[in-house]
Amino acid sequence: MFDKLEDLLIRYENIQNELVDPEVTNDQKRFRQLMKEQNDLGAIVEKYKEYKTTKQDIEDSLTMLDEEKDEEMRDLVKEELAQSRQNLEIIEKELKILLLPKDPNDEKNVVVEIRAGAGGDEAALFAAELMRMYIKYAETQRWKVDMMNYNENGIGGCKEAIFMINGQSAYSKLKYESGVHRVQRIPVTESGGRIHTSTATVAIMPEAEEVDVDLDLNDCRFDVFRSSGNGGQCVNTTDSAVRLTHIPTGIVISCQDEKSQLKNRDKALKVLRAKLYELELEKAHAAEAAERKSQVGTGDRSEKIRTYNFPQGRCTDHRIKLTTHRLDEVMNGDLQEVIDSLIAADQAIRLSRLNEE
Repeated sequence: MFDKLEDLLIRYENIQNELVDPEVTNDQKRFRQLMKEQNDLGAIVEKYKEYKTTKQDIEDSLTMLDEEKDEEMRDLVKEELAQSRQNLEIIEKELKILLLPKDPNDEKNVVVEIRAGAGGDEAALFAAELMRMYIKYAETQRWKVDMMNYNENGIGGCKEAIFMINGQSAYSKLKYESGVHRVQRIPVTESGGRIHTSTATVAIMPEAEEVDVDLDLNDCRFDVFRSSGNGGQCVNTTDSAVRLTHIPTGIVISCQDEKSQLKNRDKALKVLRAKLYELELEKAHAAEAAERKSQVGTGDRSEKIRTYNFPQGRCTDHRIKLTTHRLDEVMNGDLQEVIDSLIAADQAIRLSRLNEE
């Protein structure tokens, strides 16, 4: 591990030297590549420098213990030595996490698809609340949300919502959200005061570029129709909505959020690429079944991942046995505690597997 860290440190220093070279600064493509590589290495290099400094502190303390005769001073040195050794253990663990292989999709934007599941109108109302929860979380991260399709049920619920979240490392934070979300509460439509259980499914898909997916437009059929639901003067009076059918897979995508038929067409293609890319990722995960079982879970839509219990004010993530009694805050987009716990659990599992190997 430390040989690799030394190599990374040397590479980081070489990049810094290259970035001040006039030939490199005049080549914008090369300059951007080096800046990205420097940014990727920065956290590891800084942590490794901290490791080396702490290691030196330990050696200096040991030397002082050998030379120091005053007992009071020796006690102080021993305290510093114990603290430095404790810090070194923490830094070593952090370095191992930073060196774990990164998901190549982590830096990508995401396409979020939310669908009402079992529970009728109550499921649709819950799906709408989940959509609001993710949009609120995106706002806390200063990410941009771009709605692609929203199919409401007439009472404020959502049968289906598809939207894109554009932001740095969006997929790395939201990828654990895919799966079945379950709500337990007394629906507004329930007159007898009974608690019902309803579900909604969430799919988090990394945005796919054209180079990621081999998409033949001859395999696509585009139909146009008049938008429905709330809209401006033009939205509901022109054939601006687009329905895209991918013939080989049978995937159907509707986009009607924009007034422009061309913009809706482009959005539908973005969603299709993300869905096709997700299918490829699922095949790759299936081919690595043993590895997938050891992960927290990042894509199986049939997996029940979380329960939102309103009568008890709690939210439970079943994969990592995490329960928080801050349900109101979670539904208002305060997801960071849950997301951080999922990331930490996944890292712990991967570190354990790395140590076994």
